[in-house]
Amino acid sequence: MSIPTAAAARIEAMHTFFATGRTRDLAFRKAALVRLRQSLIAHEREIADALHADLHKSAEESYLTETGMVLAEIRDQIRHLDRRARPQRVASPLFLFPSRGRILHEPKGVVLILAPWNYPLQLALSPLVGAIAAGNCVALKPSTTSSATLDILRAILAECFAPEHVALFDGDHTQTDSLLDCRFDHIFFTGGATFGRTVMVRAAEHLTPVTLELGGKSPCIVDRTADPDLAARRIVWGKLLNAGQTCIAPDYLFVHRDLRDTLLARMAEVINQFYGPDIRRSETYPRIISDKAFARLCGYLDGAGVRILLGGERDASERFIAPTLVDAPDPQSPLMQEEIFGPILPVYTFNNIEEPLDFINGRPKPLALYYFGDRRTGRRVLHATTSGGACLNDTIMHVTAPALPFGGIGASGTGRYHGRASFDTFSNIRSVLASPRRFDLPLRYPPYRNRIGLLKKLL
Repeated sequence: MSIPTAAAARIEAMHTFFATGRTRDLAFRKAALVRLRQSLIAHEREIADALHADLHKSAEESYLTETGMVLAEIRDQIRHLDRRARPQRVASPLFLFPSRGRILHEPKGVVLILAPWNYPLQLALSPLVGAIAAGNCVALKPSTTSSATLDILRAILAECFAPEHVALFDGDHTQTDSLLDCRFDHIFFTGGATFGRTVMVRAAEHLTPVTLELGGKSPCIVDRTADPDLAARRIVWGKLLNAGQTCIAPDYLFVHRDLRDTLLARMAEVINQFYGPDIRRSETYPRIISDKAFARLCGYLDGAGVRILLGGERDASERFIAPTLVDAPDPQSPLMQEEIFGPILPVYTFNNIEEPLDFINGRPKPLALYYFGDRRTGRRVLHATTSGGACLNDTIMHVTAPALPFGGIGASGTGRYHGRASFDTFSNIRSVLASPRRFDLPLRYPPYRNRIGLLKKLL
């Protein structure tokens, strides 16, 4: 497929601008990040309004999960940029004396960021911040599904960046397809695994490195040693954040038989505390993004053999689905084969910790794993499983720490970002050995016959 002339010209202008070397200047990078921070603060109200229009998010949730997280990422990158960009001296082995080794972090060039609809501000701008801090030019392609947030993104980026530094592409999926025909120095994709495979295949045509932030079915285990009140609050909060439309939301729950009834009763109470007796009237409970997504979730609940323990109410006119607990669905059902991405939580019961561990290890590696219980067993769970990230006695919160690299493994993604990890992801880590001109050991040159013994000792 040929690239539209206008898009090709814009991308070529970015390559030309990068070649000038301006983005390599640390002061240039910091100034760009400061402008973005100021614009986000100035437009906080409009951002909240846009997120409410797209997802019915409250202003508080919008700040905590979107604007605030981007501001924290900007703060972290500005604070540590000088140190992260400084050449690192490394030790050299004796046989290289007196040469010196250094590691340089240099920008990769022009990068493409493909962002999703569920956290349309945060998941567009957080990787953008890392790419700018590392000194790149960025082509940003957000989802058009969150249309109100796309409008405010367009205004913010126009305020903060020259189009040859950061270019926004706001077309439909055909434009995304065209962009993947272009040559980029890195592609960063957040979204579903199906299109993630397409991105990886298309990137391979240009041998372009990729970061894939995907998703999957993140398990949650509540052991008999857990605090049921704490577990109920943190699971309900993590699951219902953005109405479950979160890639690291608990996707299914294993609860010990001794704690099952207590935990489920506490979860029902917590839902009422958080959102009131009539959750449909709550100003803080989000909605499903689209009619298509709503129909998909309803299809899960209407599937054969589905037993609803709590909730199940829905309203197509508002795309409202109440928090819903489902009792032990068939592991082969669509509900347990696909990432749910909604306020539906399957609940299984176990007697021995090996039961959930065997279940988890028999499935693709998840993006996140959550365990509630004593630390000793928690460490055992971590040792026996693999996931992109994990929390002990919590959910979701690991994503909020800039010092913790975020990403998946296997089907849940590849690569890491946030904080230092973002800077490294968007940097070419260049190894340099500087050797003196006046000192040249003859040992490395042939013939080696009379020197091999000494060379073995040095090596």
